[in-house]
Formats: sequence, C-alpha cells, structure tokens
Amino acid sequence: MTNRVHTELPPAELAATARALRAARTGARITYSPKVFIPLTMLCRDRCGYCTFAQPPARLDAPFLTPEQVLAIARRGARSGCHEALFTLGERPELRYPAAAEWLTEHGYGSTVDYLVEMCRLVTERTGLLAHANAGALDHEELAALRTVAPSQGMMTESLVEDLEAHRGSPDKTPARRLATLEAAGELQIPFTTGILVGLGETRNDRIAALEAIAAAHHRHGHVQEVIVQNFLPKPGTTFHRRRPCPTEDHLDAVALARSILPEEVHLQAPPNLHEDFGRLIDAGIDDWGGVSPVTADHVNPERPWPDLERLREVTEARGHVLAPRLTVHPEWALDPDRWLDPALHFAVLDRSDAEGLGRDDPGAVFPERMTGNLGAGTGAEVVQITGTDRSTAWYAGAPVSPPTLVPGAASVAVGPVAEVLRGVLDGDEVGEDEIVTLFGARGSEVRAVAQVADELRREAVGDIVTFVRNRNINYTNVCTFKCRFCGFSKGPMSLNLRGTPYLLTLEDLAERTIEARDAGATEVCLVGGIHPSFDGDYYVDVCRAVKDAVPGMHLHAFTALEVNEGAARLGEPLEDYLRRLMEAGLRSLPGTAAEILDDEVRAVICPDKIDTEQWLEVHRVAHSVGLRSNVTIMFGTVEHPRSWARHLIATRELQKATGGFTEFVGLPFVHMATPLYLQRRCRRGPTFREVLLMHAVARITYRGWIDNIQGSWVKLGLSGVGQLLRAGANDLGGTLMDENISRAAGAEHGTDITPEDFRALVEPMGRTLEQRTTLYGSVDQPLATST
Repeated sequence: MTNRVHTELPPAELAATARALRAARTGARITYSPKVFIPLTMLCRDRCGYCTFAQPPARLDAPFLTPEQVLAIARRGARSGCHEALFTLGERPELRYPAAAEWLTEHGYGSTVDYLVEMCRLVTERTGLLAHANAGALDHEELAALRTVAPSQGMMTESLVEDLEAHRGSPDKTPARRLATLEAAGELQIPFTTGILVGLGETRNDRIAALEAIAAAHHRHGHVQEVIVQNFLPKPGTTFHRRRPCPTEDHLDAVALARSILPEEVHLQAPPNLHEDFGRLIDAGIDDWGGVSPVTADHVNPERPWPDLERLREVTEARGHVLAPRLTVHPEWALDPDRWLDPALHFAVLDRSDAEGLGRDDPGAVFPERMTGNLGAGTGAEVVQITGTDRSTAWYAGAPVSPPTLVPGAASVAVGPVAEVLRGVLDGDEVGEDEIVTLFGARGSEVRAVAQVADELRREAVGDIVTFVRNRNINYTNVCTFKCRFCGFSKGPMSLNLRGTPYLLTLEDLAERTIEARDAGATEVCLVGGIHPSFDGDYYVDVCRAVKDAVPGMHLHAFTALEVNEGAARLGEPLEDYLRRLMEAGLRSLPGTAAEILDDEVRAVICPDKIDTEQWLEVHRVAHSVGLRSNVTIMFGTVEHPRSWARHLIATRELQKATGGFTEFVGLPFVHMATPLYLQRRCRRGPTFREVLLMHAVARITYRGWIDNIQGSWVKLGLSGVGQLLRAGANDLGGTLMDENISRAAGAEHGTDITPEDFRALVEPMGRTLEQRTTLYGSVDQPLATST
C-alpha cells in the first residue's frame, strides 16, 4: 500500500513529491476551519505524560461547562464568523472522578458522551455552528449517537507503539482501542479526522506504520477526511516537561511521509501555532491549517496562540497558495450528504456551504433564520425573519447590507491552475468546461486576477461605456400552475391567506401601465408572469396587442421560454408559427428567464415540472431564427455546483455561435429568504459575493467574442454590489424597472425602481460614461410617440 520508493527518498525529494501530490489534488488552495473551541470538560481518566489540558477536579470551578456557558462561547464564535464548534474533552472522566459522575447524574445524563450529544444539538439549533466532536476512543453506539448531531468526529491515533511511555496509565490510548474506534467510525460512515503525534519516542518506521494503518482503514470505508501530523512540544507541569521537543526536520519529514502514504483525497493538516516558521509546513505538503479561532485559545496548547487570520493569509500567499475557509466536514464528504451525513444535519451543513462545499466566506455571522408569516405581504415577501439578538450579519443577495469589497483591492495574483487558465485566456484561448470550473474556484488574490482579466476583455469589447435601459417591469399575474421551488412570487389559485394575495391584471391594466411607462420616459416594458391555468396561447397574443395599441413604439420584451412553450403547446401550434404571431402582435424580444440552471440534474430539484434544458434552448433557437433577439440569464446559488454553471455557460455560448441572437448575459443571484426551497430547508442561502463576482467575470471570459454585454442586477445586489461587478467585466446596469415584484417576493430589500441619476453617481467616479440604450443596445434618440 505504501510507496516505499517515496518513503526512502532524500528529504528534499520527498518534500517535492509531497508537494506534487498535493498540487494534483488541491491545486494552490490551503483550507482552514474558522472555529470556536468549547472545552466541555477538562477532566479525563487517562494520564498522558505530555498533556496540560486534563486537570483534576480541585483545579476546576465545575466538572463540566453548563449549557449556558456552552451557548455563550458558541454565540461569540458565531458572531465572529466561525462555522465550527470544536468540542474537546477528556475521555470518560466519570469512570475516574466521582465529582464527574455525580454532576452527570444530577443533570440527568448517563455519561459524558450523552451530555456531549445534547450540547452538540443545542449549539447547532441555536447558533447554526457545526459541531465537531473530539471525544476520543468511543464504541459503536457512542459514535452513532454523535453522528446524529455532529457532521464530523475526530480522535488522534497518535501512535501505534505498544506500551509507549507517554501513554502509561491511559487505558483509552492503547493501539487496539484507537484502531477499533477508527474502524467503527468507518463502518458508520462518519467523516473522521485522525492523526499522529510526532516526537513521543517512536521511530520513523513507527510513524509509517501508523499512517499505513490509517490509510488501510480509509481504503476499507472512505471515511478519513483528514489526518493531522502534530509535533510534540514539552509543557511545564507535565511528566514530559524535560523531554526534547520534536525536531523540526523530523516533523516536516513526517508531514511529507503522510502526504506520500495517504490516499490523495485525504486532507493533510499541521497546526500553524506549533511552529515558529509555519510556512515550511506548506513546503512539506499540507493542504489544511485545521481549526483557527478568532475567539478562543487553543486549550490543548494554551501557551501557543493561534496566528491571526491576516498573518495566516500572508504566510499562505507568500508560499504561492491561497486561503479558503471550510466547514468541519470537508467538501468531498459534505457534497455527498446521503452517504455521510445524518438527515437531521443535511440543512445545517448546506446553510453554511458555498457552491463547492466549503464554508461561506462573506464576513459576519451566519445564524439560523427563523421566519413568520407576513400578513401585510401584498406583492412582497410572504414571510419575514424573526429578529432578535442572534441575527445574521453576513451579506446575501437581496439583503440591505453592502457586500465585502473584493475589487479593487490588493495586488491581483493568480497561482497554480487559475493562473494557467488566465494565461491561456490572455493568449486568446477559448475556455472549456474544466477551465471554467477552475476559474470559479478562485480565492483571495486569484479572484482579483480573474476580475482584472475580465475587465480587460470588457474594455476590448465595449470600451468604458456603461449602459442602462429605461423600462418598466409588469408582472401581470402571480398565479402559476407550475411549482418552481425557488420562487417566492407565484401563488396557487387557491392561495389567498396561505401564500399571499393572487392577482391577474386585465388587458386594460396592462395598457394603462404601458402608457404610464411611456410618460415616465421608458422605452421598454418587460412582461413576465406566472402560467395562469385559464390562459391559452392566444392570451399572450392579446397582451402583445394591448401593449402595441397603447404605445405603438414601445419595445415589448416579454414572455419566458416557459410561457412561449406553454402557449404554443396549449394551442397545438408549431413553435415557429406561434412566435411569428406574437411578433405580428407586437413582441420584439424575449427575456432569458426560466433558464435558471441549464443542467437537468439541478432542474429536477429546483423546478421539476418546468421545461428542460433542451426545450429552453430550442425556444430561443427558434426565436432567433424568426428574427427575435433574447438574452441569457442564470439563476444561481440554490443546490447546484460550479460544474453546472460551466455547462450553462457553454450551452448558451454554443447556441450563440449558431444563431447570434443573444444580446446580453444577466446573472441573477438566488434570493433565498421567502422561497419554498429554502423554507423547506433544501438549499443554500444563495451565492456568496465572491461567487457573484466570479459569475460575471467568468461569463465575460467565456462569452468573449460572442456576447459583448454583461449585466449586473442592482435589484438583487444593490448599487454597491453592482459597482464591483463593473470592475469585473460587467458593462450594463439593466433597467430602471419602476416595478419589480419577483425579487421582492423572495425577500429582496433593494427597492422597486431607480433613476438614471443614481446610476450616474455610481458610474462617473469610476471614470466611466453612462449612456441610455434601447433593449437591443441601440442609441436612444427621441421620445416615444403618443398613442392615437
């Protein structure tokens, strides 16, 4: 199993091999877990000769932290942006100390593990933090109980040397007991963290043997998500206080050995606070820094404070890598929840995940959202968040919070695979699916590098002009027979007092609103609505005529591919013939909405009864063939992952190559708050802002030479968010709207209209020029004629 050729290499060659193995799997990314450390009890029945964590009852105020103390620590962590609650505790103290047994009995718990289970559940329910239970050697039943409340668990294997002096008097540290726990965790499909402790008196071959045993367990079960290679440091007050610390070269050798021995998918960690020059650990092959807390000390090594996050980032980037936060459960396991996570934890993990299964990286708190009905919803959101002290402060689409500033920023430096793709782009290469996925994985300085390349391509394509259209959105009905789970706008026909007030505008209403739009200076009305059960295809023809008769020169941008497809189907009319009739009645272009994600595996989850990918593409293909233009949209941030985004961009690029009918790309971040999918706890809380910025930048790169215009949605992002997109490849601000109900119904709070003056105040300080355009990106020369 072990590559003996690797283990016998000279140190420099072994380290180089470890780096190459890491690069092949994780590229330039080094992860860490923002955590809070919860020492549930410092009592322990074991007597390890190197440990200062374990204390006798006389030195503690109480045998265990109370639930109130646990929650206070967890809340501090959550408010500081942590994702993990690391529960560390001594092993089975009730078997050694009567005080521990009495406390547990008085509080209604049968064991320390019983109490730990309850505290893990409490922390996740109240704060959303994900528990990592580090409870030591446990039996099958104990591991199973913790699996229902902790997405991951851990236990250091330390060493498999029998009768190691450091473990004398420690019944839980026998090799057989540690290996039995590791095996049981695998049988239970628990994402598990383990590791070795280097410098306790074991030999190099002993370390190899321990790593091989860990690798063998993983080969049987696939459950070892991470291995920690920790160096021994002597501590005052322990029996090992006079021992020599682990030599640095021995530790670095053990790290490189681990990377060479362990399967490639197993992540490798070494604690940064136990090395003066911790950047050398990257040189030896690690891809993870482990848990780093902005709130609590390392209670196991209290004399060694965590490096602050900026220092960690500086050291990581100085070694040519980028830093990314993760969850307590690593992405490979988080993205396969049916196998690895208890059903009760699926949403808790999803709610803190980004599209790659890593931790959301927008600064601020991510608390569980609790909703109640909004009796005065009207056309707005039907639910509102219950406010309190524990409210999320991190950015999300639709929130009245400015996003983090990603651009402009510090130097834009790309490394590893991202740099390689960008070099190809600058050389004129067209990106394929794998290259697009790589760009979506950009982190830190790489994000700015992707944005910079996208902005250069924007300048080449359209110069420094920023465009907008004066328009009015008219959502003519919110009654819909389809059941898109991401939509907070549509109502069933019987939903009064259940999901808000259903409505259907009359043709006279539509005409009146079109005239109002003309009088306000609009050149376009955009019509999108639900699929009302009473509609036949002729209804949409009548709508077109009503708008055209009211204001003959008004550009009618209307009807999604779903509406067009449904209208033709209800009449039994060929799609081409039906589109020509709509054009004769006044239709001038189609919006690209109803695309959502053009990946049918995703559509099966978010909109199972809607048109599929090929049907959406076919409607637009036929529309282009009869002379109608349309745009590309993508609604992202629900359950999909970057590969689905790449497939969407490529499918639309290929259609554009064939027809040339798309005028623009519009990114639509999922607004989660009042949508059925989120309220049913089945999706993420929209994209992170990094993902939003990359979506527009990568779209600019992907569509280079095919679609010149990239639009940002101020309704979903606010002006401050869109302003950053203008530095990352975007050149269009969309419409002034006047009325916009769909995003508001999902919980967005950015208002329903905006003025050209607002746009100008955003654009001109950037040295860009604002210009009004038509729907099809022509110049606006004169006001529309009055209806006769």
